[in-house]
Amino acid sequence: MTTQNESPALDGERGEAVSTNGPHVPPTLRLSSISKLYSGIAALSDVSVDFHPGEVHAILGENGAGKSTLMNVSSGTVQPDGGTIEFESEVIHRLTPALASELGIAIVHQHPAVLPDMSVLENLQVALPSTVFAGESAEVVAKRLLDGVNLHVHLRDRVESLTVAQKHLLEIAKALAIRPKLLILDEPTAPLSQDASEMLFEKVRSVVAEGTAVAYITHRLAEVREIAKRVTVLRDGRLRGHANVADITDEQLLSLIVGRKLESTFPAKAADANTPVNFVLDSFSGNGFRDVSMTGRRGHIIGVAGVVGNGQSELMHALAGLVPTTGTVSINGRDHTARALLRETAYMPGDRHNEGLAMDLSVRENAALAALHKFRTARILNRKKELGRVGTALDELAVKAPSLDAPVSALSGGNQQKVVMARALLSEPTLLIADEPTQGVDVGARAEIYRILREVSESGIPVIVNSSDAKELEGLCDEVIVMSRGRVVRVLAGDSVNEEQIIGAAVSATTKADHAEDIGATDVKASGGALRRFIQGDYAPSVLLVVVISLLAVLITGQNARYMASFNINNILVLATALGFIGLGQTIALLLGGIDLSVGPLAGFLVVAGSFFINDDQPPGTILLGFALMVAIAIAVGVINGSLIRFGKFTPIAATLTLYIGLQGLSFVLRDGPGGYINQDITAAITSKIGPLPVAFLLLVAVTVAAEYALRRRRWGWRLRGTGSDEESARRIGIKIDRTVIIGYVATSLFTALGSLMLMAQIGVGDPAQGVGYTLASITAVVLGGTSLLGGRGTFVGTVLGAVLLTQVLNATSFLGLSQTFQYVFQGVLIVAAAILYSIARRDRGRKTH
Repeated sequence: MTTQNESPALDGERGEAVSTNGPHVPPTLRLSSISKLYSGIAALSDVSVDFHPGEVHAILGENGAGKSTLMNVSSGTVQPDGGTIEFESEVIHRLTPALASELGIAIVHQHPAVLPDMSVLENLQVALPSTVFAGESAEVVAKRLLDGVNLHVHLRDRVESLTVAQKHLLEIAKALAIRPKLLILDEPTAPLSQDASEMLFEKVRSVVAEGTAVAYITHRLAEVREIAKRVTVLRDGRLRGHANVADITDEQLLSLIVGRKLESTFPAKAADANTPVNFVLDSFSGNGFRDVSMTGRRGHIIGVAGVVGNGQSELMHALAGLVPTTGTVSINGRDHTARALLRETAYMPGDRHNEGLAMDLSVRENAALAALHKFRTARILNRKKELGRVGTALDELAVKAPSLDAPVSALSGGNQQKVVMARALLSEPTLLIADEPTQGVDVGARAEIYRILREVSESGIPVIVNSSDAKELEGLCDEVIVMSRGRVVRVLAGDSVNEEQIIGAAVSATTKADHAEDIGATDVKASGGALRRFIQGDYAPSVLLVVVISLLAVLITGQNARYMASFNINNILVLATALGFIGLGQTIALLLGGIDLSVGPLAGFLVVAGSFFINDDQPPGTILLGFALMVAIAIAVGVINGSLIRFGKFTPIAATLTLYIGLQGLSFVLRDGPGGYINQDITAAITSKIGPLPVAFLLLVAVTVAAEYALRRRRWGWRLRGTGSDEESARRIGIKIDRTVIIGYVATSLFTALGSLMLMAQIGVGDPAQGVGYTLASITAVVLGGTSLLGGRGTFVGTVLGAVLLTQVLNATSFLGLSQTFQYVFQGVLIVAAAILYSIARRDRGRKTH
């Protein structure tokens, strides 16, 4: 073993002598003296390591040791503060995710870099180079990639509907697709079943045989023994040693990893098998499981086992009171309803990123969330009490964080899991539910978690643990129920709780589902077919809008037959065209996860600016100059908005509100009232029509179709939606976020410029008071069209339909002689209805994934 503090057992600090290709074959990747600081704290200090072709090199260390940071440096996701990166003997001065992909570096992140609001197919298309899909249809290639990792989902399914394990398999499929020269696997088996893990190992052996270098991060020493040739150990961001796996014992590795000797991983089990019963589950049923019964005793830990996807996680959700159930749950002799379970149960979810943590909050805030009522003095939150209790809980779990007020997103995965556990303990629960509690947690922290779970159980609180690791259940649990197809197929206790019997019961189960609700959540989800995907898709709101527009037209025509006259139809569509173009721009901003409050004042300012040039008495050259000036101003505003957001670190609201105020002020500086009449020939051309249909509206439809095609079929659209869906994941897969955002805001302003032409033709004069109302109206139209205010999903088609409906409502109130109050009431009702429908759809989707 080569270490920094001990005499080496192998020649050379890097350990080239153990390479299966011999010391003279240059490494695929060489990292020399790599250092990285976060807020002045060293995540890596002078770390050097090589990864050789045709070899699996394991990287071990506790949570927070710097493993993931080192791998992020290796893949270009993180820029080091010092050191040198060489790929195939060539120095890389600045490695980025895009360059890493070009070089042949692929990484499977511990938290999959997937875009939840996009489909499975789109995730593959945006992450992989176009050459992967050359010569065949994208669907055929994607299906082959997914089949290669045994991932059987529909290509049009949104990724947010996938389970954690399925997201990891998708990540693995992306990495293998580029036939990498260096494959980085960061805790790849943590959420996978035994079968999926074995499949992955076969894939790894296959690529290694072809000469690929593999960097493999894991906390499981058995995996190191099974697949790795070399091992490097990090601790506290520093290199602790290299070795050939065959030349070092597990005890030596553990000592290097934790810096101390671990006496035992698992605490002693309950000594008394006949302690009082404190937990009874009788005929417990819900979505994904049926007729589950179990009994627990004081001081005993109950385990839940089975092949992943057989109802275990659904059972955990139900026990936490998160979903409707039938049956009886009795804790310490008292029956509990779902509401009581939700109030009294501490739940540690398996998906800590999406369910366990509020990633925008601090470590302290996440730990304290469930116990705020316990930190009150005279019904007022006592900060001193909160800090004391939270600090003690985090210290007991040895959470490594820069400070209590550091963002929880800055912590390693294992330390994030400890924060989840600290919150559970601080809530002083009646029942503790732990779903995959040690997933992604190092061996030292794992022992601490086991110890605390045992102490909680001994205190009289029932503890239920779901784990895909049979060895973990054997060492930790006193009783284990094994599930298959949502039913309990075997109950193990005492000496029967061992790895062999747990796995044997799970894989040999012959239980068959005789009702739809008996099938696991994944099967239920898959059975919905095309109708389910359409209802949950982006275009469902558009269909609803068409229905509402049609019904409203029929209703109003019944009151006044002149409503469908050619003149009125033209009037509605002309007004809808201006709003539609501006709404298309607003859609881009919202898809990016932002918003543009400046579109209204920009439209008005562009008309004012144009009114100095586009006049009857001006020559054609001057008129063209006016149009060019309007375009230039729009581009400049878009660049300023995007730059303030990306480089000035303004929030989208603050940045665009700044331009809102500035542009509106400039409009009044240029003209203190209406002036500068627009050229009549220009106005006539813009408002020309074919029958009852304005030519400009037909242009709007054509532009919308083209934009929708680009949004769904071109990389520009994928990158746009990917940035709004999950910015960090988008950055990891190589999307240039800054450029995408700036181009997006420029496009927003250019669409607004098109809308301003319609506004100019409608009012015929430069009026500084016009245009402001389009900000709120455009947001309303976009929301009605089904675009998410959170970013990542939406349609241009829906926006245009929303603009038509909004204009139709305003026209109807005037047409029927109703007061302006009704206009605002109708707008408000439409917005609230859209928000409610969207929330219901998201809630139903969330339930289906559990």
